[in-house]
Amino acid sequence: MTNASAMLTALGDPTRQSIIDALSREPLAVGELARVLPISRPAVSQHLKVLKDVGLVRDRQEGTRRLYQVDPDALAQVRRHLDAFWERSLAAFEQRTRSEEDHDDPSDPGDPP
Repeated sequence: MTNASAMLTALGDPTRQSIIDALSREPLAVGELARVLPISRPAVSQHLKVLKDVGLVRDRQEGTRRLYQVDPDALAQVRRHLDAFWERSLAAFEQRTRSEEDHDDPSDPGDPP
């Protein structure tokens, strides 16, 4: 599994999506995340560990608090992965459309009049 695939797998959980959404606005501590999410602090910590393990989130010590934030480079990697997927899908759609147009072309000598 590529790193981008692991990141997408981690983002498959709605709670982790909410965490990424909150952290994309500003760095937050576990307690601050727990206040805005319907889960406990230990559950937030577990989700943050998953996000950190795949590289989507990084943390830093600030005084007595540990602040978590989204890693913009990781999000850029996910974006590139999705862009490539989208480009392949569009190319396949275009190829299929052209193939069907060629097949439906009445000027094609292989088609009966």
